[in-house]
Amino acid sequence: MVIITLQRNKCIGCNYCVELAPRQFQMSKKDGKSVLLHAIDKKGFFTLKSPDVSMLENVTKAKEACPVNIISVKLK
Repeated sequence: MVIITLQRNKCIGCNYCVELAPRQFQMSKKDGKSVLLHAIDKKGFFTLKSPDVSMLENVTKAKEACPVNIISVKLK
């Protein structure tokens, strides 16, 4: 199980996450911030839990590239 969390309100819109993991992230046309697709919002923290471990490499690259460190990736 891969657990991805995005703290969206701190996003600066650099687009690295979308470039590195386009199946999980998208940029909002409304405010220019990153959106974690299919995530559940809980007080500004958007979380996606997926059994698909094939996404782990790309989302980890996105996490490492994020200049404001708002992406968390865990493997359970």
